[in-house]
Amino acid sequence: MAEKMEELAEKQAGFIGVESARDSNLGITVSYWESLEAIKQWKENAVHRHAQDKGKAQWYEDYHVRICKVEREYSM
Repeated sequence: MAEKMEELAEKQAGFIGVESARDSNLGITVSYWESLEAIKQWKENAVHRHAQDKGKAQWYEDYHVRICKVEREYSM
């Protein structure tokens, strides 16, 4: 499902990118969007909402959502 959601997000207006890490006990996915409006449209996407509902019912005991603004990024 994660792969399907990434493919769907890539087609969504305002999508910038995604990073993900998983092990047997923890999964973290960070998606990047151009605006709060793009995030809202992703949240309202019917297929994404279905995946979220399935996740709540079958896969996750809990989850957290953070909406943050990236001010700068650099690496070496």
